[in-house]
Amino acid sequence: MKKIVPLIIVCVWLFSGAIAQKPVSVGSLRLISEYDVPHDFLFKGTTVGGLSGIDYDSEKDLYYLICDDRSAINPARYYTAKIFFDKKKIDSVVFVNVTTLLQSNGKAYPNSKEDPAHTPDPEALRYNAVTGQMVWTSEGERIVKGKDTVLENPAITLITPQGKYIDTFPLPKNLLMHATEKGPRQNGVLEGLSFADNFKTLYVNLEEPLYEDGPRADTMKNDPWIRIFRFDMASKKNTGQYAYKLEPVAFPPTPANAFKINGIPDILSIGNKKFIVLERSFSTGRLPCTIKIFLADMDGAEDISGIASLKKDPPAKPVTKTLLLNMDELGIYVDNVEGITFGPDLPNGHKTVLLVADNNFAITEKTQFFLFEVIPSKNKKE
Repeated sequence: MKKIVPLIIVCVWLFSGAIAQKPVSVGSLRLISEYDVPHDFLFKGTTVGGLSGIDYDSEKDLYYLICDDRSAINPARYYTAKIFFDKKKIDSVVFVNVTTLLQSNGKAYPNSKEDPAHTPDPEALRYNAVTGQMVWTSEGERIVKGKDTVLENPAITLITPQGKYIDTFPLPKNLLMHATEKGPRQNGVLEGLSFADNFKTLYVNLEEPLYEDGPRADTMKNDPWIRIFRFDMASKKNTGQYAYKLEPVAFPPTPANAFKINGIPDILSIGNKKFIVLERSFSTGRLPCTIKIFLADMDGAEDISGIASLKKDPPAKPVTKTLLLNMDELGIYVDNVEGITFGPDLPNGHKTVLLVADNNFAITEKTQFFLFEVIPSKNKKE
């Protein structure tokens, strides 16, 4: 036994080094290719669509794609896929498995007709290369209609790759649903997440502002502050909150009083407290979405955990951000982009970024994949 121990230590050290999250230098993004999945594509008895999050497992060369179907079409689930591409284009997206997300009782999640208080709203999924586990978010539900009121808290849930429930994270009080205009808005809650610090830290973002933090984004500037939450993976506790200001809605809706939104569908850590942040804007009357991609820096941002209302007490040191790319400038149709991940390196050593768009299972929308080359920053400090 004594002779084997040193070998085990060396193997663990080598494995840990192989999966370390190394800082990524990001100067700009160059679009390589866009790929569409056919509408209502069927895979193993399920309808592929609603793809709201994507993550890459470099060891297995697989992509994990969470579906935001609230068990209405098929049970809540995530897909596993292979994405084949070269330096010129995406050749194909091949789905290889579908996994049902399971409750703590081992059963699939119910739909809103069966049990509205326990129906999930899956939005993001990340794979932990250290533990081999996964974490996913649900936005919960907030319907305030007298006797038909449904209040379901959002959730951050640990699972096995087989979809089996492991544990949930305790949430800070400001993430709990209320019948009054306090806490999260409906469908604007835990939308994106990213591991950092070699999978020791998890960052989770709101899509839209809490009621007490201010208004939703509008076509004019109105200080729509959202919060990014930091969780410690060992204790699962919330260890920090940071303020981030959304851009205005990109285009006015038609008619003028129709639905419009700008929020954050996903974030991706690039190391050193820096993130790629997606902002997704949509306005009724305009089919494409405006997707702006930012570099955000949390270094120096204040912890606002103790601030009850950002509307009353605006943050002195919010997260700073710089526009990396407005996808409107690409001259192509861009739909409801909701997920981002790094992919494998290109032959020139540059990293790739892949985005996925959620078609909302609508015939007028597309399930899209976008492949970008990451051009490193010329700043040697990056």
